[in-house]
Amino acid sequence: MSLNNTSLSDGYGRVIQNLRISITDRCNLRCVYCMPESPDWMAHPEILSYEELYRLVHVFVELGVSKVRITGGEPTLRRNMVDFVSTISKTKGLNNVGVTTNGLLLNTLAKPLYDGGLRKLNVSLDTLKRERFKSLTRRDSLDRVLQGLEAAKKVGFESIKVNCVVIKGMNDDEVVPFIEFGREHGYEVRFIEFMPLDADDVWEKRRVFTQQEMLDVIGPKYPFERVTTADPHAPATRFCFDDTGELFGIIASVSQPFCTKCDRVRLTADGKFRTCLFSTRETDLKTPLRRGATDEELSMIIRESVTGKEPGHFINSDNFEKPTRTMHRIGG
Repeated sequence: MSLNNTSLSDGYGRVIQNLRISITDRCNLRCVYCMPESPDWMAHPEILSYEELYRLVHVFVELGVSKVRITGGEPTLRRNMVDFVSTISKTKGLNNVGVTTNGLLLNTLAKPLYDGGLRKLNVSLDTLKRERFKSLTRRDSLDRVLQGLEAAKKVGFESIKVNCVVIKGMNDDEVVPFIEFGREHGYEVRFIEFMPLDADDVWEKRRVFTQQEMLDVIGPKYPFERVTTADPHAPATRFCFDDTGELFGIIASVSQPFCTKCDRVRLTADGKFRTCLFSTRETDLKTPLRRGATDEELSMIIRESVTGKEPGHFINSDNFEKPTRTMHRIGG
């Protein structure tokens, strides 16, 4: 039976179209802004099976979701993820399917993912310096990430974005080098302001390198214009270089929140539905799913949860409360 395919709207009139699905909390890096050095991994029975994920994707699509991004942890670590991505990419009703990865396994997985139908990749990379990479990720793997990016480019992905979290005093001196890296290789670099989702509680507002500060260092060397025709719901503000027409973007979650335009929701690897990255509450979808809930019942649970979607994340407010989950347990 088909669900009522009306739009999925929250209490502020925002229409939900974008679903982020975490398929694992496990990762082969230990980025300091994302997770602790020795995390407690979720037990395998806690994780939604692929069959359960297919079922939930169907429900969300019937509710109007048209974009899915598959994340982790590190999604490429999960066994048979290529087959899962291939199936999701062929799902009727989805017109935008992507994967966010740290790139360590792309050297071998780029072609299978592409052959399976994936066309959009986001690769997380916060520094181009080997020793700094070791410090930020607690692993010596920069060369593997660069090789993975090159493999993805060689295969022919239509969109390869490099996501760089910028932290003042740590890697803010690499904003221009990353711009040059993207221009040289044809990647769209997206800078991300440092957000309070780390396990070690090192986040401080003074360590946020803001969008304006980034633009101030880019503009004198590479003049640009803001792209006014971009997707209004996209988290990144995009800019176009005057000389080449190529793009870069900035996700200014702290200094210029885009909450009023947010159209995304999240599903954690253990089946918790979150209406905001910074939610302090979650809705359990796994339990009703495993107890035999119908699609209509799951739809009602999702609709009720979306109705209570937060107006914003309140990072800049005295009322801000940090989520109990770190980034790797939510989904990047």
